Amino acid sequence: MDTVGEGLDKALQKAFTRPVPKSAGAQMRYLVKQHKGSTKQVAQLLGVTQRTVERYVKDQIRRPRPDLAARIEREVRKRWQPQVRARAKEAAATTDGIMVDTRARFGYTAAPGTTDDARLRHLTVALPPQYAARLFEAQDAGATEPQLRDIAAEGLGEVYFRDRNRRAHGLLVELTDVEHIEFEL
Repeated sequence: MDTVGEGLDKALQKAFTRPVPKSAGAQMRYLVKQHKGSTKQVAQLLGVTQRTVERYVKDQIRRPRPDLAARIEREVRKRWQPQVRARAKEAAATTDGIMVDTRARFGYTAAPGTTDDARLRHLTVALPPQYAARLFEAQDAGATEPQLRDIAAEGLGEVYFRDRNRRAHGLLVELTDVEHIEFEL
């Protein structure tokens, strides 16, 4: 199951102009550089010893165990090209909006007898810039997955189900059982 937070991160990574370092040594050197040369801070971040970090930096260790490799990769991707990431967020939040492709169960809250039961739907919808801004702001503020899902559901409700308030006034949309969700800037 994909999450909204992972989907937003993947969309931002598509905006990168240079590839992320591939080798463990290059990734570790990048992390040390990001932490102003402090191998101790990187060691605490990754949950390894300072000596282990120093050995990766000097290419004395080349292949990390799978769980450590995943942590290193995640931390590097989180910090890679911050200006490119910021420009992509700014463009999505001010002019471009964000495209959402999802397969999920949508439920509704409406007057009794006026709606179908929740059902699985596959939607590809362009959300306006204000929803992109809200999603990125919430993610940066540390919002939980249900909170991000609620913002996405609100945007999908307005654009797709209520057609920008031209129909189904007052319809509240819930996004549950997400099988797949992908974003594109």
